[in-house]
Amino acid sequence: MALTKYTLGELLVRNAENNENLQYGVSDVRGVLNTKGISNTKADLNGRDLKKFLVVRPGGFVFNHRVHDKLGLGYNTTEETYIFTNDYVAFYVKSKVKETILLPEYLYIWFLRPEFDRYMLFKTYGSATLFFSWDNMCELEIELPDITIQREFVNIYKSMVANQKSYENGLEDLKLLCDGYIEDLRRKMLCEPIGKYLELVDARNEDLEYGLESVRGISIEKKFIETKADMKDVNLRPYLLIRPNDFAYVTVTSRNGEKISIAINDSESTYICSSSYIVFRSKDRERLLPQYLMLYFSRPEFNRYARFNSWGSARETFDWSEMKNVQIPIPDIKIQKAIAEIFTVYNTRKRINEQLKAQIKDICPILIRGSLEEGKAK
Repeated sequence: MALTKYTLGELLVRNAENNENLQYGVSDVRGVLNTKGISNTKADLNGRDLKKFLVVRPGGFVFNHRVHDKLGLGYNTTEETYIFTNDYVAFYVKSKVKETILLPEYLYIWFLRPEFDRYMLFKTYGSATLFFSWDNMCELEIELPDITIQREFVNIYKSMVANQKSYENGLEDLKLLCDGYIEDLRRKMLCEPIGKYLELVDARNEDLEYGLESVRGISIEKKFIETKADMKDVNLRPYLLIRPNDFAYVTVTSRNGEKISIAINDSESTYICSSSYIVFRSKDRERLLPQYLMLYFSRPEFNRYARFNSWGSARETFDWSEMKNVQIPIPDIKIQKAIAEIFTVYNTRKRINEQLKAQIKDICPILIRGSLEEGKAK
């Protein structure tokens, strides 16, 4: 059975339904990700007229026509109805074709491919801001195998996503267990300042033992990441060493998503970072375990504490003096180790979960290619 070529305009219908009756409120507002997902919005909704927001029901697609290097697009795979700013474009697969010509889930897999973003960029227009319009979407061509073949490959994708979600749900149980232990300790023990257990680290890369491959930044997800700074002609001698089990943090907390960028070096390698960072360690790991302390830093409560205790005008900073004043419960080291082991398992499983999600995305081009090859063979 040969493949059939269509333009998306033949298969899709634009959705203009808005929230004019205010059936849906602020809790239903969502945004889209350039990784092709739907997320809670970060926009300021104060004073916004929700009557104009687009209603996207289960099975609906939505995209932001303002483009960066990828198209922000989402597919509502839930049983919930969401609303999106009317700056977005929403659409559905036409009801008369979605069970005979094109499965919405198959289209979503097609969108998840890197090839889609590359092709989409050719269709954008604009100067300072690039746009991808509804007309551009309708012009895209798609080759489709028979609906039974689409369903076969959609089922493979769904089973992989279900396995990943099941794994992810177990992650949250571990995180709740860690948080529960901390809250129980806070109720039963007096909290004390951590300053007396910490020491600043001022070891420098004076001998240039470590090069560009060792330079790290810190994300608001509390992880060391490869630096995004322009390192051309940068002198690495003043850079601070971050040895295994050392901490580093960025003092500036303003314009940082209401979070503080702090991380522990849980690798066996030594990193280096800008001298504008602060590097420190636990002076006595038999009194304060670094992994236990990092668990505390990872909590949303610490983000709020750091922001509240940041000072400045143009830039607000959480200085070393404020860090030393942080108070936490410090139980017996055996208890710290037990809690830290659970947290370590959580972080390991979290990394595996991210790898699973990346693998699912990587397999989308393979699924589409496989479905097309099977379609040609029949």
